[in-house]
Amino acid sequence: MNTAGKIALFTAALAAAFSGTYGVGAAIDPISAPEASNHGAHEEHGSKAADGGGEEPPGGLASAERGYRLDLRTPRLTAGEREKLRFVVRDEKGDALTSYQKEHTKELHLILASRDLATYRHLHPKRDHSGQWSISTELPRGGDYRLFADFVPRGAAGGQGLTLGTDLAVSGKYEPKALPRPARTATVDGYRVALEGELKPGSAQELRLKVSRDGKSVTDLQPYLGAYGHLVALRAGDLGYVHVHPNGEPGDGKTKAGPGISFTTTVPTEGSYRLFLDFKHEGKVRTAAFTVRAGAAEGGEDEEGGGAPDSPSTDHKH
Repeated sequence: MNTAGKIALFTAALAAAFSGTYGVGAAIDPISAPEASNHGAHEEHGSKAADGGGEEPPGGLASAERGYRLDLRTPRLTAGEREKLRFVVRDEKGDALTSYQKEHTKELHLILASRDLATYRHLHPKRDHSGQWSISTELPRGGDYRLFADFVPRGAAGGQGLTLGTDLAVSGKYEPKALPRPARTATVDGYRVALEGELKPGSAQELRLKVSRDGKSVTDLQPYLGAYGHLVALRAGDLGYVHVHPNGEPGDGKTKAGPGISFTTTVPTEGSYRLFLDFKHEGKVRTAAFTVRAGAAEGGEDEEGGGAPDSPSTDHKH
């Protein structure tokens, strides 16, 4: 074969090779970059979807949020001993936050709860000039606890508050308790508290609690934290902190001092929640606790059976 023929043959083979490659490429879907807008939408709504569509996801699941950070200076305590607990809230610059807006008559509300939700404390620590918070407290059992700092930074946009959470280790004997069955009443120090209302994921619901003693309605409750009661809801499992808002306040001309105390709350998901009601009567604050299920039923409900958290203490005085 002469030179011209060899060149012609080579050119034909090369053309065939390119033609075959194009054919393979055309038979496979072309590779394209993901659509940025769709990905962004998924990221934006991911947290709400994970929480069942609720408008306000639970707080306290993270120790840092919106530039603020909870710095626990006392990471462990000893069960049965009164010890000082210290912590600092730091701002976006890492400095100790010293400017707070009062919410429910306090600059900061401190909640301590054991992981099994059998022990609960609602405390009000004191802040020194450096921004460090401290309070003496005693916890009855060893184990893992969750600490929640609920506060509103002064000047926060829209007066929006924060709940930051972190773990606290308590040394000592630990025997985890089962979550109490759901019940419609709780008894504490001779008081009977009855719960009315339901929890529905993603829907604001009214909860009404009625206080009685010796079969008679209590109609002279005393103001506590700017209301006739303070209610905290914690989700069993991860201890997600759900904000509960009191309806009415003392002195508004329409809110009575008992026996009913009304709250509105929205829970983010189905599941079990532990409700802790603090109310004040005859100069003393008491705590009644309930287990409530939201959404799909997980078993029966008892008319009686609620009560008080482990070893109520005088910590409410702080």
